[in-house]
Amino acid sequence: MREKIQQWFQIKRYNWKNYDISLVVVVLILTLISSFVLSLVQPHFSLIRQAFSITAGLFIIAVFSIIDYHDLCLYTPVIYILSTLMAAATKLSPLGVNQGTNSFRWLNIGGFIFQPSEVCKLAVILALAVFFNRMREKKLQSFRTFFLACLITLIPTAFILIQSDLSSSIVIIMILVMMLACSGIGYRILGSVAAVVVPVFVFLFWYIQQPNQKLFTGSRRYQLNRILAWLHPEGHELGAMYQQNNSVLSIASGKLYGKLLEGDEAARNYSLVDVTESDFIWTPLSEEFGFIGCLFVLVLLSIVIIKCFLKAKNARDYMGMLIAVGIGSMFFIQIFFNIGVTTSLLPNTGLPLPFLSYGMTSLFGNMMAVGILLNIGIQPNRGSSNFEIH
Repeated sequence: MREKIQQWFQIKRYNWKNYDISLVVVVLILTLISSFVLSLVQPHFSLIRQAFSITAGLFIIAVFSIIDYHDLCLYTPVIYILSTLMAAATKLSPLGVNQGTNSFRWLNIGGFIFQPSEVCKLAVILALAVFFNRMREKKLQSFRTFFLACLITLIPTAFILIQSDLSSSIVIIMILVMMLACSGIGYRILGSVAAVVVPVFVFLFWYIQQPNQKLFTGSRRYQLNRILAWLHPEGHELGAMYQQNNSVLSIASGKLYGKLLEGDEAARNYSLVDVTESDFIWTPLSEEFGFIGCLFVLVLLSIVIIKCFLKAKNARDYMGMLIAVGIGSMFFIQIFFNIGVTTSLLPNTGLPLPFLSYGMTSLFGNMMAVGILLNIGIQPNRGSSNFEIH
């Protein structure tokens, strides 16, 4: 029995000296900062629930860090199919939870509510890494490889899109772009695709601003209104730009040191901003901790992203490199979009800030990603065995 457990987790052959404890410490600090901010913005904040979430998250990191990612990739087809079916079930089954705005982003299974799109992000990263790894031996630099990679990505993305979750769909597509760029598929393929995609994107961006456009209609009209309000904020101060405008005022009021020591929480500007526990958690964090506090948090988030790409650079094999690139891209895109929205640099989209926003599904998904990164880092050095999967 002991030998079977060791064979599954591959405990003996790992290079434990490379176990990145500092990454775990950075993630833990971010979750503790999150807990403090949540205690300020949530009227019924449960310290016990948050402590359970962090403890469970650290346990998830520990488990996934000792499961060989090669073994995990063997089950990628099952993970991919299940996550895609769960994404479809949010809209196409009675298990989906309607938030009242025709937005079906959660599943309710036996009273346990979770967001399948968070699982889909990791599933797509693993699926693309396995796919590119297999195509590497055949013919990686071909349009067939490119279109198949797009198909792998777009199937779950389409189901996420019909949930009315445009932001998560964009994140997954951007992950595809980053992994394509690092896959070695070749500039000839990517350049040809860009020559077609860029003009189409410019046309669509122009088209959605026309009064008779047909892409955003009915219940999806609010997404277009957010884009148009961002492009033309005048006249939308009390409408689509109300939340972002108040977010900017709240962030600015934090000044250099923040208001944490002032004590009068009733005077906080972020009380006028919705969803401060999740999509807009950067707003109360900025007002309470000020510019210096924000800079500290940004340094911590930057460390996580840099470590992702360092893991990619030093990965034992091609597949590990692509997984680390995908995870690093996922973190970077979500951080960029979340902070960009709260500072009104981007249109309003609903994306959680990794390790800081409230929500178990997002936290556990991020912890899984960190665990996989740690496992990539403790793999034996290149050439120490012929374990590489093709």
